[in-house]
Amino acid sequence: MKITFILGGARSGKSAFALNEASKTEGRKAFIATAQAFDEEMKERISKHRKERGPEWDTYEEPVNIVHALSDLKGKYNAIVLDCLTLWLSNLLIRAQSTDHRTQTEDKCIGELIETLHKSKHSSLVTRHSSLFIVSNEVGMGIVPENELARRFRDLAGSLNRRLAEISDEVYLVTAGIPMKIKNSR
Repeated sequence: MKITFILGGARSGKSAFALNEASKTEGRKAFIATAQAFDEEMKERISKHRKERGPEWDTYEEPVNIVHALSDLKGKYNAIVLDCLTLWLSNLLIRAQSTDHRTQTEDKCIGELIETLHKSKHSSLVTRHSSLFIVSNEVGMGIVPENELARRFRDLAGSLNRRLAEISDEVYLVTAGIPMKIKNSR
């Protein structure tokens, strides 16, 4: 399995790039969406994006348990787009706020994801012919946030992105709609 990791800022074109690259793969395609529709504007965005992908994409909405979602898709798809890790991380942080063990919960979920992806490259989690495209925001290039939760999110996102880049075959940074390859296939 080939893992392509795509980073960029908000509205940078990273999701469009991921979909375009994944669309070049022959066979069945899946899209794992981590976004949640909490208001009308977000509902409209999700609907618009679903229409843009078209009928050749099967969409799975999974805001938290993406390891389970990837396991469920085992052997069913040639290309999978997971969009986006930072929304997933936000979902984890929001849910963990109500528990006493929030750091353990977040770290455990991140560790499970990295371990699952690492193992999948060397086993049959998806298939040998599958390509996984993972989208995430690059959030560490701005100012230091003023509150604890925002700093925790930034730090976790940076750590998650770094760990995922290590195990990915290719890494792209998308800026102003221009993809720049920053890591080549092994």
